[in-house]
Amino acid sequence: MEESRRERKKRQTRRLLAETAIKLFGEQGYEQTTVAQIAATADVATKTFFNYFPSKEDVLFADDEERNVVPLRVIAERRPGEPVADLLTRVYDEMRTSYLADGVGPSDPAVMATYARLLMTVPALQARALHRAFKLQQEMASALLDAYPDELDEISAAAVVGAFAGAAQGAGLRSIELGQPEPEFWDAMRRAVAIGLYGLPEAEVHSQTQEPRAQ
Repeated sequence: MEESRRERKKRQTRRLLAETAIKLFGEQGYEQTTVAQIAATADVATKTFFNYFPSKEDVLFADDEERNVVPLRVIAERRPGEPVADLLTRVYDEMRTSYLADGVGPSDPAVMATYARLLMTVPALQARALHRAFKLQQEMASALLDAYPDELDEISAAAVVGAFAGAAQGAGLRSIELGQPEPEFWDAMRRAVAIGLYGLPEAEVHSQTQEPRAQ
């Protein structure tokens, strides 16, 4: 279904507000930045900001619930005979596709770097990010148990999800620290997922043979 002009404008305004907020957080500090400042810098009314985000904290987390549906859906729709590692590789690919398609999350490498730094250095944001990440990992592990009742137990399901998530997060953060451009950032995380799921000897094979072509 083709996106309407109104929907496109709303998506663009939402992205503008999110990226403006993150830039101001990086320049002024999270606590020092007000919603009124974000709205003024984005050239919209303060009321408009609240039409998109309940609070300034939600700029960083507002879309998590929608995005978290993606991995759970992919796991629930496991293909017949699909190995766990292949399924989780597909989870990563579909999460990336969803993130890039929604037009909301930061895509500018500088903004992404600020976003990551905020989550790692502002205690309130760090705590919320960790809580949400652990919650999603628990939900994914539970979904894997349902999808592979004869192959996984609670420990193995938790371990494989931990390997998947930890590898992607670690590589993504390091890529941002290195200042790599966006394509290299996504490639770094996918390569890390392959290493976490298949191990070093197999990782390069799966990274090369399963890497989706850029759009």
